[in-house]
Amino acid sequence: QQRPLATSAVPPPSLLSQVGMAGSAAVITVSFIHPIDVVKTRIQISAEYGNMGMFGTIKSVVGEEGVLGLWKGVNAAWLREASYTSLRLGLYEPIKVVFGAADPETATFMKKFLAGSAAGAIGSIAGNPFDVLKTKMMASKGKQVPSMVKTAKDLYANQGVGGFYRGIDSNIVRAMVLNGTKMGVY
Repeated sequence: QQRPLATSAVPPPSLLSQVGMAGSAAVITVSFIHPIDVVKTRIQISAEYGNMGMFGTIKSVVGEEGVLGLWKGVNAAWLREASYTSLRLGLYEPIKVVFGAADPETATFMKKFLAGSAAGAIGSIAGNPFDVLKTKMMASKGKQVPSMVKTAKDLYANQGVGGFYRGIDSNIVRAMVLNGTKMGVY
């Protein structure tokens, strides 16, 4: 005699669990990819590093700043991911409900795209201050690893609160397209 398969549904994780799981996964991931991000950022903002290419930049940073130079700004990157990614992924499911995309049978691409875009925008607004700090810290030269608190104080003293939101418009649009597209086809 064949036994029926279990049909009881497991309740979905709570909103806090969803946000926490998304943020934790992102923080772990960024811990490993941050050195690549430092190299990419240096190449993008400096003709000197741009001419060296990826391996030349790695060699230069390690030679002049030590191996820890490749992790400059990782603490700001952790906070960026803990805010941005946890919200853009963790808020997607509840926002799907608002947009009428919770039922897979009736959820259109456009509804899922809009829900993903909204979650991406919210995450981007929360994460932008840390994104700005991360970029400033990654770009700093010298053996001294910059303090996130000092970097934030300097940014505030020179640019005010607005300095933490430089590039916010393009960051929001990027997050909306990125998250909307990913979630729309998910």
